[in-house]
Amino acid sequence: SVQLLHCCRFAHTINHLLLPHYLTSTIVSTMPLVKVFARVGMNKAIPLQSLQSKLCKIWSTKPETTKLILSRVEDWTSDSFDEDCYIDIRAYGKSERTREFVLEGMTQVQQAFADHDLIANVRLETYDGERYFHVPPKK
Repeated sequence: SVQLLHCCRFAHTINHLLLPHYLTSTIVSTMPLVKVFARVGMNKAIPLQSLQSKLCKIWSTKPETTKLILSRVEDWTSDSFDEDCYIDIRAYGKSERTREFVLEGMTQVQQAFADHDLIANVRLETYDGERYFHVPPKK
């Protein structure tokens, strides 16, 4: 059975359906959703708290909006790369997140994993914030 490794889930803290656009548009600076896939048999540690701190610095977010969840996958094809982790990032497509800015951030994410002796294959796609919804649990 294949399990997904969800690491670094960064989501809005306000549901877009409940607030008008002019209020939510300034809140959408939270960090993107990051899924990290790692093989079950990989013996290297994935230090979640340290990675959380580094990713918060890269994307200018706070730990309160950053959640890391670790799970593992049985296997994947290794046709092109021999990575320890496959990082799949989904981020809000803001005008200031230019191609250059995003590529630099992705390189920094890759380096954050390399700092822990982890080879990361990083991809990122952006989405339209008007089509993103999140309902956090009530406190």
